[in-house]
Amino acid sequence: MGNRGMEELIPLINKLQDAFSSIGQSCNLDLPQIAVVGGQSAGKSSVLENFVGRDFLPRGSGIVTRRPLILQLVNNKAEYAEFLHCKGRKFVDFDEVRQEIEAETDRITGSNKGISPIPINLRVYSPHVLNLTLIDLPGMTKVAVGDQPIDIEHQIRDMLMQFVTRESCLILAVTPANTDLANSDALKLSKEVDPQGLRTIGVITKLDLMDEGTDARDILENKLLPLRRGYIGVVNRSQKDIDGKKDIRAALAAERKFFLSHPSYRHMAERMGTPHLQKTLNQQLTNHIRDTLPGLRSKLQSQLLSLEKEVEEYKNYRPDDPTRKTKALLQMVQQFGVDFEKCIEGSGDQVETAELSGGARINRIFHERFPFELVKIVFDEKELRREISHAIKNVHGVRTGLFTPDLAFEAIVKKQIIKLKEPCLKCIDLVIQELINTVRQCTNKLGSYPRLREETERIVTTYVREREGKTKDQVLQLIDIELSYINTNHEDFIGFANAQQRNIVNKKRAIPNQGEILVIRKGWLTLNISIMKGGSKAYWFVLTAESLSWYKDEEEKEKKYMLPLDNLKLRDVEKGFMSTKHIFAVFNTEQRNVYKDLRQIELACDSQEDMDSWKASFLRAGVYPEKDQVESEDATPADTFSMDPQLERQVETIRNLVDSYTSIVNKTIRDLMPKTIMHLMISSAKDFIHSELLAYLYSSGDQNSLMEESADQAQRRDEMLRMYHAIKEALSIIGDISTSTVSTPAPPPVNDGWIPENSPTPQRRPPTSAPPPSRPPAVRGPTPGPPSLNPTPSFVAPPIPSRPGQPINAFGNSSLDPFSAPPQIPSRPARIPPGIPRRPPPRRPEN
Repeated sequence: MGNRGMEELIPLINKLQDAFSSIGQSCNLDLPQIAVVGGQSAGKSSVLENFVGRDFLPRGSGIVTRRPLILQLVNNKAEYAEFLHCKGRKFVDFDEVRQEIEAETDRITGSNKGISPIPINLRVYSPHVLNLTLIDLPGMTKVAVGDQPIDIEHQIRDMLMQFVTRESCLILAVTPANTDLANSDALKLSKEVDPQGLRTIGVITKLDLMDEGTDARDILENKLLPLRRGYIGVVNRSQKDIDGKKDIRAALAAERKFFLSHPSYRHMAERMGTPHLQKTLNQQLTNHIRDTLPGLRSKLQSQLLSLEKEVEEYKNYRPDDPTRKTKALLQMVQQFGVDFEKCIEGSGDQVETAELSGGARINRIFHERFPFELVKIVFDEKELRREISHAIKNVHGVRTGLFTPDLAFEAIVKKQIIKLKEPCLKCIDLVIQELINTVRQCTNKLGSYPRLREETERIVTTYVREREGKTKDQVLQLIDIELSYINTNHEDFIGFANAQQRNIVNKKRAIPNQGEILVIRKGWLTLNISIMKGGSKAYWFVLTAESLSWYKDEEEKEKKYMLPLDNLKLRDVEKGFMSTKHIFAVFNTEQRNVYKDLRQIELACDSQEDMDSWKASFLRAGVYPEKDQVESEDATPADTFSMDPQLERQVETIRNLVDSYTSIVNKTIRDLMPKTIMHLMISSAKDFIHSELLAYLYSSGDQNSLMEESADQAQRRDEMLRMYHAIKEALSIIGDISTSTVSTPAPPPVNDGWIPENSPTPQRRPPTSAPPPSRPPAVRGPTPGPPSLNPTPSFVAPPIPSRPGQPINAFGNSSLDPFSAPPQIPSRPARIPPGIPRRPPPRRPEN
C-alpha cells in the first residue's frame, strides 16, 4: 500500500471499534467521503487510486469514467473486492476489478461514450485501509460526443451535485496544469457548494506536461489564485506508464524525483506530490475523528453513570464463597420486608410518580371506594318509605295505631344494618387484591433467584388469605354487635321529639347549609358534547354543596356555567369503542334540561381512580347514583302510596329516626373497617414477614435449591460487569487517542473572488532567479530575493515547524490575509513576459 498515513490511523480506529463492539454498540465515527471533481482526463481517477494505493480503475483518453463509482473501503484482515451487482463473488485480482468496472459501465451506458447517473458500488476489503467512502465522478464536459445526450453538461453537473453538496464530503478539485485555472469548472462547482472553502482542496495534475519554460509555481504557492486550503501538485502515471505496468511505488518515486529536480518546485517539494496529498487528507480524517470523540465520550460517561448503581452489588461477587447463599437469603428476605413496609406505609425515596401503588391504593379504598359503596345501599328513598309503611301496619295488625311503634323502627334499622355486610366484605376483597399485588411487586426484586421468589410469594400470599377469613369474621361480628342492641340513647341520635320537629323543618328547607358554600372538589374534567354543539372540551370544574360550576381554566375567572345540584343524580356511561376515557353522566330526575337543551351532561376522566373520586365527591354533595326501579315499581300496588295523614306522619318520623341511627352506624363502620383491616391483615402481614417468613423459607426446602441463581440473572450479571469494564476501557482509549493525535485548525479565509470570473488568467511563467519587475511589492515584499529561498507555503495552516527562518514579509507584511492587497488580482496579467506569446488552447492529453 502507498498510504502510510492511513495505515497509522487504522490502529486507533480499530481500538475504538473493538471497544464499542465489546459493549454491543457501533462506533459511529461517520468518516467523511472524498470525491474528485474536474474536467475530462484531468487525472481524477489517478488521484483517487494513489490515495488508496491500488491500481484498479479504468484508464484511457476522453471520457473514461461514465458512471459514478462509489468505492467503500472496509478495514478487514483479508484483501479482496466485492461489487454490489455481483453479490457473493470475491475479486482477489484487481485487474479483474478494473475489467468488471468497464463491463458494468458498458452494460448500462453502451460502448459509445454514453453516461449514466446509476452508480457502481464497489467495496474493497483490506487491512491497509480505513472505513472510508471514495467517489470517482465523470469528468465535466460541455460538448456531447458519441451517444451522449445534448444536455450532457447539465446531466453531469446534477450527478456531481448529488455527492458534493453533503457536508461530510471532502472535495478534491482536480485541474490539469496545462489548462486555464481561472476557468476551472471544478473550482467553480466547489465554491458553489462550499463557499467557506473548508472542504475544498485544489489538486494540480500534469505538471510534467507543461510547455517548456512555463511553470505553476505561483499557483502552488497559493499566491496567484488562492484557495483557503491551497493547492497540491501531483504527477500521475502517463498512459504509457500504465500500459507498461509501472506500479504505484515506482510512480511515487518518479514523482518525488520530478519535484526535487525542478527548479521552480524544489523549494516546496516536501509540500507537493501524492504523499503530501495523502497526508493532508489523513489529517482531515484525524481532525474529524477528534471532533467526534467528545460526543462519544459524553455518551459513554452517561452510560457509565447509569451502570454504577447496578454494578455496585456485583463488584464483590464471589461464586465460590460458601456463605454467599446464606448471606444472600438473609439480605433478600430483609430487603423484601423493607420494600413491603415502604409500599404500605409510604416513603420518601423511590416514589412512584406514574400511578398509585400499595398503601395509597388501599387508602383510596378506605376513604373513597368504601364510603361510596355504603351510600349506594341507602339512597332509595321511595323503597325505604314503603318498607316503613309496611312495618308500621304489620306492627299494629288489625288495630289502628295511635302512636309511632318502636318495633317498626328497630325492624327497619336492623334491615339497613344488615345491608352493610356486602360493602364491608367487598372492601376486604379489594384490600386483599391490593395486598397480593403489592407482594408480587416487591418479589420482583427477587428475580435473581426464581425459586426463592416463587416460595416467598406463595408463603406470604397464603398467610394473607388465612388472615382474610379472620378479618371477614371480625367484620361480620362487628355488624352483629350493632344488630344486637339498638342504642337509642346515643348522643348523636335525634330522638322522637326531634324527629317530629325535623318533619316541619324539612318541608321549609330549600337548600341545606344555606349561607355556607363548601367547596368539595376541584379539578379538570372533559365535557362531552356533540360536535354540532361545540364538541368535547376540558374545563376546570368546581363542586360545592350547592352547585357544579365549570370555568375556562384553574384561575376561575371566566365561568362557563353553574348547575344547581337539586334533583341531580349520577349515571354510568359506557366507553366508546376508540375512547380511552372513563365517563359518567349527571342528569335531572324531573326530566328537565341540565345544560342548554341537554337532558344530561357526560363528564370524562382520564382514569378509573379519578372517576371513583369524583363520584365519592358527588355523594358528599348529596348527588347519588341512579337505581333501576322498574321491577319494584311494577310490582308495587297502587294503594301503597295512598296513606292517611296520621300514617304519613308516622312514616316520616320513623324515616328521620332511621336516617339518624343508620348515619351513626355508618360512621362507626367507616371508622372501624380500616382499623380492623389494618390490625388483623396488614399489620399482621408485616409482622409475619419480619419475624416468621425466614423460618418458613428454611422449612420449605433445601437452601441450595432455594438460592439457585437463574441463568438469565447470571448472564445479566456477567454482561453488566463486562459492559462496565468495556465502557471504562473505551473511555481510556478515547483519552489515549485525544492525547496521541493532533488536530490542525482551519486555515484563515482568503480572497477567492477570482473563481466566478471568466478572465483568462494565465498561470505559467518562465522560471527566473528573481521576481519579474511587474511583481507588486504587496506580494513579494520590499526586499526582492530568489524564490527558492522562500520556503513558506500559504495554502495550509499552521506553517510547517521544521522550516525556521521564515521571512515575516513573505506575504507582503500581512500575516493574516496575504491576498488582501487590492492591486494583487488586477496586476497578474502583467506577469507574462512580453517575449512569450499566449499559447493556443492545449491539446487533449493522451491520458
